Amino acid sequence: MKLNFVDHLVLIVKDLKKSEKFYSAFLGKPIHRDKYSVAYQIGNTKLFLGLPYRELKRKIFDKEELGLNHLAFGVRKLLELKTMEKILKKAGIKNSGIQIDKYGKKPFIWFDDPDGMRLEFYFRT
Repeated sequence: MKLNFVDHLVLIVKDLKKSEKFYSAFLGKPIHRDKYSVAYQIGNTKLFLGLPYRELKRKIFDKEELGLNHLAFGVRKLLELKTMEKILKKAGIKNSGIQIDKYGKKPFIWFDDPDGMRLEFYFRT
């Protein structure tokens, strides 16, 4: 059996309204919203932002700990990457600007969401 796609990802956030505003700046309008979660469609994959299911012991995200290091959204054209850079700037989202990946030699932009989760736009041909 071969898996064909990632169906969905769930990110737990502290402030759903703040996170929705942030993610909507570059992902557009959510496909789902209720008082506990927001969802976006990205190609064949859904991205859910949800409130914690229980009281959190640690209230901060650390990308250097076990678990998710970062989430990269793919773009297929350099113009799309440049457009995303403009969208981030217009939304006031601090970012790295376009840089070159030292491993794949591809352009990318990284930035952090309101909870400190590292995100990236990555150019893949």
